Amino acid sequence: MAESVFRARIRDAGLDGLVVVDSAGTDGWHEGDGADPRTVAVLEAAGFDADHVARRFRADWFARLDLVIALDRGHQRSLRRLAPTPEDADKVRLLRSYDPMAYDELDVPDPYYGDADGFEECLTMVEAASEGLLAAVRDAVEGRAA
Repeated sequence: MAESVFRARIRDAGLDGLVVVDSAGTDGWHEGDGADPRTVAVLEAAGFDADHVARRFRADWFARLDLVIALDRGHQRSLRRLAPTPEDADKVRLLRSYDPMAYDELDVPDPYYGDADGFEECLTMVEAASEGLLAAVRDAVEGRAA
């Protein structure tokens, strides 16, 4: 969900040639599967692309990444443990940390075991945080161009 939303934000901002948006899980439980049908329904209803195939994050990716976004503190801890260096671990940030209205509620809850309303709630959180993340990414891209 977050990948689809942020990819659209990057495209709309004209940064799609400068920023690569990709996603992967911290475990391989659903590797090779498409997105949950409830996720697909919520994304498509909101006008987002829902094409996705699950895969597991690999530690060697850190070397080519500037930023790694986690949706909850558990994933953040897992990704930081996977990081080969302290500098790589510092690349891992919580998505909702970019939403000033999130306050201390920085986890995006996993809606998998709930009903469709949970997926709508997640989309709302992801969209709100994506605005702040876009601003941070835009600043970083402009800083590199200077």
